[in-house]
Amino acid sequence: MKTRFTTVDIRAVIAEINANYIGMRVNNVYDIDNKTYLIRLQKPDSKAILLIESGTRIHSTDFEWPKNMMPSGFAMKCRKHLKTRRLTQVKQLGIDRIVDIQFGSDEAAYHLIVELYDRGNIILTDHEYTILNLLRFRTAEAEDVKIAVRERYPVESARPPEPLISLERLIEILSKAPDGEQVKRVLNPHLPYGATLIEHSLIEAGLPGSVKVDSQVDINKYLVSMQIAETYMEKTENFSDKGYIIQKSEKKPILTPGKPSEELLTYDEFHPFLFAQHAKSPYLEFETFDKAVDEFFSKMESQRIDMKALQQEKQALKKLENVKKDHEQRLEALHQAQEVDRIKGELVEMNLPVVERALQVVRSALANQVDWTEIGIIVKEAQAAGDPVACAIKELKLQTNHITMLLKNPYITEEDEEEEEGEKKNIPEEKGKKNKNKGQNKKPQRNKPMLVDVDLGLSAYANAKKYYDHKRSAEKKEQKTIEAADKAMKSAEKKTQQTLKEVQTVTTIQKARKVYWFEKFLWFISSENYLVIAGRDQQQNEMIVKRYLRAGDIYVHADLHGATSCVIKNPSGDPIPPRTLTEAGTMAVCYSAAWDAKIITSAWWVHHHQVSKTAPTGEYLTTGSFMIRGKKNFLPPSYLIMGFGFLFKVNSVFRHKGERKVKTVEEDMEEVTSRTAELLEEGEELMGGTPEDLASGELDTVPEEPAADTGEVSSETSNLEGEDGREEDGGKRDESEDFSFPDTTISLTHLQSKKYKDQDEEDRELMMQLLGSAGSTKDEKEKGKKGKKGKGKDEPVRKQPPQKQPQKPAARKPEPEAENLLTSLTGQPHAEDVLLFAVPVCAPYTALSNYKHKVKLTPGSQKKGKAARTAVFSFMKAKEASTREKDLFRSVKDTDLSRNMPGKVKVSAPNLLAAKKK
Repeated sequence: MKTRFTTVDIRAVIAEINANYIGMRVNNVYDIDNKTYLIRLQKPDSKAILLIESGTRIHSTDFEWPKNMMPSGFAMKCRKHLKTRRLTQVKQLGIDRIVDIQFGSDEAAYHLIVELYDRGNIILTDHEYTILNLLRFRTAEAEDVKIAVRERYPVESARPPEPLISLERLIEILSKAPDGEQVKRVLNPHLPYGATLIEHSLIEAGLPGSVKVDSQVDINKYLVSMQIAETYMEKTENFSDKGYIIQKSEKKPILTPGKPSEELLTYDEFHPFLFAQHAKSPYLEFETFDKAVDEFFSKMESQRIDMKALQQEKQALKKLENVKKDHEQRLEALHQAQEVDRIKGELVEMNLPVVERALQVVRSALANQVDWTEIGIIVKEAQAAGDPVACAIKELKLQTNHITMLLKNPYITEEDEEEEEGEKKNIPEEKGKKNKNKGQNKKPQRNKPMLVDVDLGLSAYANAKKYYDHKRSAEKKEQKTIEAADKAMKSAEKKTQQTLKEVQTVTTIQKARKVYWFEKFLWFISSENYLVIAGRDQQQNEMIVKRYLRAGDIYVHADLHGATSCVIKNPSGDPIPPRTLTEAGTMAVCYSAAWDAKIITSAWWVHHHQVSKTAPTGEYLTTGSFMIRGKKNFLPPSYLIMGFGFLFKVNSVFRHKGERKVKTVEEDMEEVTSRTAELLEEGEELMGGTPEDLASGELDTVPEEPAADTGEVSSETSNLEGEDGREEDGGKRDESEDFSFPDTTISLTHLQSKKYKDQDEEDRELMMQLLGSAGSTKDEKEKGKKGKKGKGKDEPVRKQPPQKQPQKPAARKPEPEAENLLTSLTGQPHAEDVLLFAVPVCAPYTALSNYKHKVKLTPGSQKKGKAARTAVFSFMKAKEASTREKDLFRSVKDTDLSRNMPGKVKVSAPNLLAAKKK
């Protein structure tokens, strides 16, 4: 497959870029990866995107390419110098594969030098070609030239265009080439045309494209072909023709016997001309060469998926073919063994007197205690004397109580032997080769002498009978093998057909799979249908706040090393329910040092307008760090319990409306109560404490009280509750505010009613902690903190006093498309649903409570990749898993399964051990 530009390609694409995009201004620069960049161009009536890949290609693109989450340093440097400047010129430096793209003019010009050979490079220079930035430092061929910042790029060292090669030079090059070498390969290093154009030109000149160096060929034909190549080079100077993608045909395996074989057409090469060697190949024609290249590279990933599927199909069929060959070879070996045993038995039977006499002689010698070596000497002396019995003995195997005799059919004359030898010589050669290729043993010749082992402990007749018995045993074994082989072949064929169908299904799913914008972050959908996103690193934390934190959204964080910044997306602007806040807090804590240390602690949340990137005078905020102004609302302690499961994309959302919704206090309390024992068990396991310890608050946790104002800037987040905070809440802070939720108050009155009337005080306090209630804890009562009313268990906690609330952000209208998107991703697929693809999810376990396929993750020792595979294996073995769901599980790449897990884990789920045993 062709993967990079030739000189002809470069000249053609430069001509098209100059014809279409000169005069457009740079709007922005993005990087796809560390060597591929997008330059967005625009003018009042049109837009365009120029794609540059170091060492490979340059062209415009109409496809949507995935941009890097954070722009690289090189992209930022390009933005600084190139934004708003006009594209003024694109040219090739000499005949080298180097493109010079100029932005701006005169002393305000900047150049982007793109090297499209070897490892490639992209260099940003000023108008004097002084290097401002580059992808990689290197030393040029000349030792005194360095490609580095502040050095001058050597544009003058590019090879200048050369005149048409002379006949003398052509003869010199060919005369030095070894005989048998292809001419196009010999000429390619000395000419700027490229091997493809040289091959085309040779064909046009009347020579084979793969012609080899031969003194018999008229040298003038080579010169004519070079003139043709030069003509094509001139055409690329002002190229405005079509573009072509040459396709490669691969035969697909036959899934259903009897059906004709299908062909898979994949992209193989791209060219600005339809060259002669490709005239009979399948190809696609495009309006311009630029569009052909764009199509070629944009479909490479899809082509790789198709080719991978094709290889898997071929491999499956090859396994089936190997099974067939193995069974054939086994049957052939058994059949040969039967034939050999039959012939040996017949030979012993035909030569009974000789065999019996040989047995008597050897037995007699052994009975007289003659040394084994001496027996051998006696036999050799008898053979020399011409004794027929001794001549028949070829080897003494006395250690195994056998002798080897050379026996032949005594009823066959010499004429019969000659006739059989003649028939053997007349076997067709092709048939002989075929048998040899199959590795079959030569069929034993009945009329030829054969070495036969004879047991000294048996009579001659008993030895013959032994061979007949072996033959019958092998015959029975052959029959059993045939029956078993039939079953095995049917099973193998069925398995192969299933594998082929699975490969095709997985390929189809992977092509249909849409990657959502939030999947580049840590993410989950809360129990109440809110999208929660969080950063994988400091750069993503920065991006999430700057780009995605909007009015109405909530920012969640924890005062722990490595804690991620979470954002709860809230398009409606309505208050976020408690459960979603708690789940986001769990995420913030689990993706921190608390996971490995197994520490239960609390996260906190603030409104979007409390998060700022502006540091106090004289202070500096690092990447991913923010100032928090005003009060932090602390959440209840977060248990280190995550879950792993799958969401399914459905084509219709009407069955799943309201699957994830805000629950009433009664519904919420009932669900939490049903899980209390489970959470306490997990807490005891992780902390080494007991349920009573957790309820009484005797385990170490981070203090619920926010840190006092010190004026210091945190490495991750900062809290300014000084002047700004006092202005916001009147200078007063009630400690109960730490566990408050917007427009939500849960008092002990709720806990005292209905099914909770029999709970003791510690149970009620634990329930309040789990739900994020504003009620007091046992420790707080003992300390007698301000703001608490009474000590009896029947007395409700006083509600918070009225206070000045921050200005509520203007409510945004819900986005139906966003809401439908979340609803179309369900963890509870119905039998009537059409499932398009599966999306792996790692989230707080409570958010996965209604998922059909889920496992629990707690801090452990198992690596993420193995844990993910264990989970998927259990899902595949589940009785309730449908065939379509299993296909969707197979289609998910291994790298996507575990990338969101917080660290080393322990996987637990009902029947997990049973699934492993299966």
